[in-house]
Amino acid sequence: MSAAALQIKTNALPGSRIAVELEIPAERCKASYEEALSRLSRSIKLPGFRQGKVPRAVILQQIGVARIKATALEALLETVWREALTKESIEALCEPELNGGFEAVFESFNPSEILNVTLETDIPPTPKLKATKGLEAEAEAITFDPKQVDELIKQSQKQLATLVPVEDRAASKGDVAVVSFKGQYEDGSEIKGGSADSMDIELEEGQMIPGFVEGIIKMKINDQKVLKCQFPEDYQEESARGKKANFAVTLKDLKTRELPKLDDEFAKQASDKSTMIELREELENRLKEDAKRRHQNNRKEALIKSLVKQLEVELPKTLIDQEVRNIIEQTAHKFAQQGMDVKSIFTPDLVKSLMESSQEEAKENLRRKLALQALAEEEKVEVEDKDVESKFQEFKQEISTEKNLDPKRLRTAIQEDLLEEKLVEWLEENSKITETDPKSNNEEGKVKSKKATTKNTKP
Repeated sequence: MSAAALQIKTNALPGSRIAVELEIPAERCKASYEEALSRLSRSIKLPGFRQGKVPRAVILQQIGVARIKATALEALLETVWREALTKESIEALCEPELNGGFEAVFESFNPSEILNVTLETDIPPTPKLKATKGLEAEAEAITFDPKQVDELIKQSQKQLATLVPVEDRAASKGDVAVVSFKGQYEDGSEIKGGSADSMDIELEEGQMIPGFVEGIIKMKINDQKVLKCQFPEDYQEESARGKKANFAVTLKDLKTRELPKLDDEFAKQASDKSTMIELREELENRLKEDAKRRHQNNRKEALIKSLVKQLEVELPKTLIDQEVRNIIEQTAHKFAQQGMDVKSIFTPDLVKSLMESSQEEAKENLRRKLALQALAEEEKVEVEDKDVESKFQEFKQEISTEKNLDPKRLRTAIQEDLLEEKLVEWLEENSKITETDPKSNNEEGKVKSKKATTKNTKP
């Protein structure tokens, strides 16, 4: 069978897809049919005939021409497709799709005649950047605020507080109310999960839906009241969004927090530090480091976002679907790490919903990757093998107890991270970033920075 006789023509399609038109010579069609007939005949066992020696007419009667044709066509398409990929240097991202479907091609398939078929597949996109230098980006500046230290200490103080019963006054903001309640929508229908016999509720803003906490404040123990509330438009339960509801509430008990004194004993109880001075120093250092990290990350994300705006690319459906699966797998992995039963949570309906809702996120992730890939190729930014190996050995020591470690995947991940760092450094040096003050939205709140401020720091 002559491979050279196969005629191949390719056409680019939208969505990073390619159509491969094949003209298969009659000789190859006939040879595939004869091979299928021979292969099937060897599997037939009939009384009175030795295996492999059954007459052709009997084989055709036993197997049927349709089955032989189908087997021959399947094998023929698989062979010519592999040949076309090699000959035209096509990198297929998925299995080919046969134009018209297998049944239609099968109907027109005559082993004695030329067969014309068209197969389509997704191929890797070719990302292009309209510009790489002189990009403009805007990032929110993150700075350390000393007040954050006091806020963290207050949170710890609240967590270590003692709950003391209250009997001689009405509920006020900051108390912990023990309530029973039953909720109904305005039309009288019951609210799913909208009832409780006894629930502790912190009387703080944002703890419950609007109107609930506010309605409990000023109630006294054993008071009963109907609270008129409305579910937010972005409420997690879609069926409740924006709906008005009434809750019949009884205040069963009331408690207040008795806060511990902010002294050295508190420092020992709240942390591994011996004094309040040491505790404040640790919190200040931690918050400064966090602010620095978030500041650098804001600059990095602003630069990449600006780069993505320059990207011209058509995303193939195959890559989008793969990225959606990655997002769902990562979500499931996080749930599993938290000790949740992933199998019971990720029902078919939930997975389907996640696949639909993750489409845009998947596209954004791909555009980001492809923009960085295009920048690396255009500006010849590369990572040295020795740097990858050094980081790989460092990681291996840190995660030496990890089981099922895939060295190849780890090296790839390290290489991608190091390359991204170098690309962000390159963007810092060749772009203009405007840093905005998060406390001000006016022009006075804008501070222009120099080209590179994080060149020697990991983004």
